Amino acid sequence: MISFEKLGYFLPQGFLYSGVSLQINRGDKIGLVGKNGAGKSTLFRLLTGQIAPSEGKIHLPKECRLGFLSQDIKIETELSVFSFLEQSNAQLKVLKNRLEEINDELTVRTDYESQSYLSLLNELAECNEAFQIHDGYNWEEKIMGVLEGLGFSKDNVHRPLSTFSGGWKMRAELARILVNEPDVLLLDEPTNHLDILSIAWLENYLQRFVGAVILISHDRLFLDNVTKRTLEITLGKIVDYPFGYSKYKERRAEESERLESAKKQQDKEIKQTEMLIEKFRAKQSKAAFAQSLIKKLDKTERIEIENDSYAGMRVRFPLSVQPGKWVLSMENVGKTYDRPLFHSISISVGRGEKIALLGPNGVGKSTLLKIMMHQIDYEGSVEYGHNVGIGYFAQDQAEKLDPTLTIFETVDHVAKGEIRLQIRSLLGTFLFSGEDIHKKVGVLSGGERTRLALCQMLLSPSNFLILDEPTNHLDIPSKEILKNALINYEGTFLIVSHDREFLTGLTNRIWDIEDQGLKIHHFELDEYLRYKVPKDGKEVVKNTVQEVKPEPVKKADTLDREQQKKLQKVERSIEETEAQIAQLEHQLAEIHFQDPTYQGMLNEYNRLKPHLDRLMEEWEKLSN
Repeated sequence: MISFEKLGYFLPQGFLYSGVSLQINRGDKIGLVGKNGAGKSTLFRLLTGQIAPSEGKIHLPKECRLGFLSQDIKIETELSVFSFLEQSNAQLKVLKNRLEEINDELTVRTDYESQSYLSLLNELAECNEAFQIHDGYNWEEKIMGVLEGLGFSKDNVHRPLSTFSGGWKMRAELARILVNEPDVLLLDEPTNHLDILSIAWLENYLQRFVGAVILISHDRLFLDNVTKRTLEITLGKIVDYPFGYSKYKERRAEESERLESAKKQQDKEIKQTEMLIEKFRAKQSKAAFAQSLIKKLDKTERIEIENDSYAGMRVRFPLSVQPGKWVLSMENVGKTYDRPLFHSISISVGRGEKIALLGPNGVGKSTLLKIMMHQIDYEGSVEYGHNVGIGYFAQDQAEKLDPTLTIFETVDHVAKGEIRLQIRSLLGTFLFSGEDIHKKVGVLSGGERTRLALCQMLLSPSNFLILDEPTNHLDIPSKEILKNALINYEGTFLIVSHDREFLTGLTNRIWDIEDQGLKIHHFELDEYLRYKVPKDGKEVVKNTVQEVKPEPVKKADTLDREQQKKLQKVERSIEETEAQIAQLEHQLAEIHFQDPTYQGMLNEYNRLKPHLDRLMEEWEKLSN
């Protein structure tokens, strides 16, 4: 489909890549990876023709349609979200307008036998056929399906696009690209502004997409679930791996280990050769031999290894003091803007809880966190427990940094006491070392600013962390380091994140803002997502408490009586176990975390879940 022929792109400071030759085929699902600044977004701009290669060529088939989602989109329109998509297909727009014109003309014409009337009928038939071939009669339904999948409600799709935030405009642009079904999708960080449910929908969509997909993403699980091939930009080359991201990382680690060993051997041989040259070059009888060694050395292709800046990086959030048994209590908390976001939330957070706050964008997750921090007005009451010290990371925390300060000054302003003596080593832990610490904050990338904002948090010991999208703009290794720090954190934390890989195994409770209330779930993130987003991605399941049971199949007449008794017994056991699970889920949602009976209930719940799975398997075998 697309081929690179000795492709190269040069910048004043050197080349990004050179001599790249590879093929991208229809149906390929590719992850494009590499360090920040390696040239991933530049490759997309080369593919779309925004810039020209410095050398070589890119061959695209005739009429190949590219759908490019950039991180820097600018949409200036007063159209509604729906109209923005409806008018995005020029071919359908022309056909639809012509069909309306012809139908209007036919209603007033009376010269039924004339040649011009018959020609008009022929054109009507041709336009209808073309409109049908391009799926024009399902166009509006297709638009609504994509918009709802990406989180737009039916009420919001008729609002002017100009009234939405940048994140929602990005969703509208992504919807416009998807609904037009290009031959190749080029997606640069498509999950950045999506909530956890929209990401799962997009993942299902891309898995079924028949064209080629090339993804740049810092979402490891998203890459693993969508891509089957990885292109890595490294040391001026593009290396092709026929695996998804995790398998690529394993193979990459094996190759790095082999290269390190080969480089050590090569360095040893080069050193020995240089010693021989130095020894013999001054002797006339050995000068020719020394020259041959010099030529050999010049022809030697030096082994290069890309250093891993994150190797050995360890971060810990310091605990201030141990708080009391509960750290936060909310009573009848509510918030209304133009419409009610939520109301009557009464819940407490116990010491040591690890909570993920989930829900679609716009339901009030960030608002609830701001209420906890007393930053905005609200209904009800919010109280902190004894000795509670909060560390708060707002969604725009990185943007609040003073751009006129240097990196060192930024952390020096918040550091107090003896910790100030360790500022340089602490900054080094966050990959700011040497002269980098004198850079102005204004020139830093989004990921660098986020790391700096997290570094600031380390200088303020806490026992309760409230984190709103801390992984935004972080690359995959940085997210792994942050996750490890939170796993080892001895305090309590409440986190909002759309990154499933980051949340998996991190929390012991899920809070879900739904129907203007707060629901509490005690199961893992995977199970939560199975209830909320079915595999077909068509519908969001509202009831996360009720266990889904297959409809009993009609038993064959040949089924013996003994088997019927077994089947009935298993069905009764399923009903009893489901009732027990439902009751426990209700009790766990109401009970305090520090209640002496809480752990016993949780253990019983965790015992019954796999027991129910076994009963369901037995029921399926017997009913078949």
